[in-house]
Amino acid sequence: MAGGEESRLFQGRPSSDHSDERSVEEEDALLTGQKQQRPSSWAKWREIGLFAWAVIATALVILFAVLYQHQQQQPPTPPGGTGGGKDGKQMTGKRNLIFMVSDGMGPTSLSLTRSFRQAQTGLPIDDVLVLDHHLIGTSRTRSTSSLITDSAAGATAFSCGKKSYNGAISVLPNGEPCGTVLEAAKRAGYMTGLVVTTRITDATPACFAAHVNQREEEDSIAEQEVGEGPLGRVLDLMIGGGRCHFLPNTTEGSCRHDDRDIVDLAKKNGFSYVNDRKGFDGLNMGSEVKLPLLGLFADTDIPYEVDRRNMDDVYPSLDEMARTALKALQDATEDSDKGFFLMIEGSRIDHAGHGNDPVAQVHEVLAYDKAFASVLDFLDQDGVDGVMVGTSDHETGGLATARQLHSTYPEYHWFPSVLANASRSAENLAYQLRDHIAGKHIPLDTSIKTPPRSPHPLPHPHPHPHPETAPSPAPDPKAPNEHSSSLITTTTTPPPPGTNDKELASYIRTEILSHGLGIHDPTPEEINRLLHASSPSHPSQPFSYILADLISRRAQVGWSTHGHSAADVNVYASDKKVVEGLWGARENTEVGGWLVGFLGVGGEVGAVEADLRGGWGR
Repeated sequence: MAGGEESRLFQGRPSSDHSDERSVEEEDALLTGQKQQRPSSWAKWREIGLFAWAVIATALVILFAVLYQHQQQQPPTPPGGTGGGKDGKQMTGKRNLIFMVSDGMGPTSLSLTRSFRQAQTGLPIDDVLVLDHHLIGTSRTRSTSSLITDSAAGATAFSCGKKSYNGAISVLPNGEPCGTVLEAAKRAGYMTGLVVTTRITDATPACFAAHVNQREEEDSIAEQEVGEGPLGRVLDLMIGGGRCHFLPNTTEGSCRHDDRDIVDLAKKNGFSYVNDRKGFDGLNMGSEVKLPLLGLFADTDIPYEVDRRNMDDVYPSLDEMARTALKALQDATEDSDKGFFLMIEGSRIDHAGHGNDPVAQVHEVLAYDKAFASVLDFLDQDGVDGVMVGTSDHETGGLATARQLHSTYPEYHWFPSVLANASRSAENLAYQLRDHIAGKHIPLDTSIKTPPRSPHPLPHPHPHPHPETAPSPAPDPKAPNEHSSSLITTTTTPPPPGTNDKELASYIRTEILSHGLGIHDPTPEEINRLLHASSPSHPSQPFSYILADLISRRAQVGWSTHGHSAADVNVYASDKKVVEGLWGARENTEVGGWLVGFLGVGGEVGAVEADLRGGWGR
């Protein structure tokens, strides 16, 4: 073929990136005798569409997986109401804040109590505590002076949002007072209140309305709580125990070191005062309260719930006191553009831990759970937006729902039904045993010298340059500390001639162990432990510790200490959406910072601190 003809032959056949591919297809057709179909434009677009759909579907799967994982990480929505903003709206304007403290309650306290409740009443395993539905995170608890905090430093983290040393009542390591959320709320126009089952001058309540460098200064705390100090009165309501620190030392039942009458001072500052069950009933669950109110219903601590329920005509319950406070503050703020701040403490969960008493522990947690539920009901029914946050200052006792009794490998058991057989706390039974011994003419030696106390409202800064290595302050025998109620010691003089150990052993076996703890099979060694505790020839050991150990061993409940532990504690809330800033693992100071932020009183905190430091010359 001539070159020109070849050139004309290929005219009109445009070059293509796919010409080689087509040539291969044409060769295949010649060899096989079969016509090859060239892909149409529709087929190409179909392939492109399938590829695009695969990309989109993969992206959607990834997106849904991420959203599902995020949803699983959120706190579960509690059954029933949330106790938060009305109609699911974010809170604006007037609001109420209830802060609940379960003193000494760690995660194992919940496991112990949950299983006890289910075993006692035959409930299914999914019938859990109200608290269980409102868990949102955990809190780390260390103080500046120790990896293991006390209630004073723990509550200072809540009230001031700052770390301090063990023993500090809203005072920083440099000795300066820190403004509290309650004091700031009062300055901003909120009403304020405290409800506890221990002394109202104890560490946790004190940290919201007083400032001293050592928690033992309960006389000074009482004075500040009724309005003596640079800030004047910051509390509108106080309900709990601790009457002894408000009475002059010339009065029966007083534990003050001076003759000041703080009840009288409170009345001069406008407080109404009630001090017994009849007076409490007259408050009509809050509808007949005249604020400000001082209600002190025990000389020191209100009895454990397991014992109080048998003395209901003498002492109100935590739930009753909480509902009374909520109603009183609700009515008082009805016409105000501000709401209220209320701190409610289940105080004696901590004491049960100090005493290693599982019977007292489960009943205290159940009482707290009941009050918790009442707060949720209040928030759901109230016309004002509000939220409740709850947590513990620390764990007490190193509690374990397991106990190895022998050197051989243990069986995996613990027995909640053993606790159900007990009708009274080890503390209460120890008092009964002590009184029985005293009735047999074995007098108790209670003569202890009382150390002098500082007269200053705000003591000097911590004297030790390194508080974490400083020795603990000498205990004040007249002022109960956070675990004194469980330490029923028995320093005795020799029994008079003729005292019958057999009679005492019989009393212990029948009245204390069988009737009180439901222990019907005590060993001779166990009886002897209690007999020896009452004997001057043996080292003194608290009766309550021995009794608590007897029932703990039978229930196979373990304890590692009579003090606190460094365990993280749970954080709870009524409305998970409102408290998103507290989800997950947090420092205890973050809880305190959140309280201030929710009420919007950050500016007032600074003003309060300026007044405190100016008023005390700091």
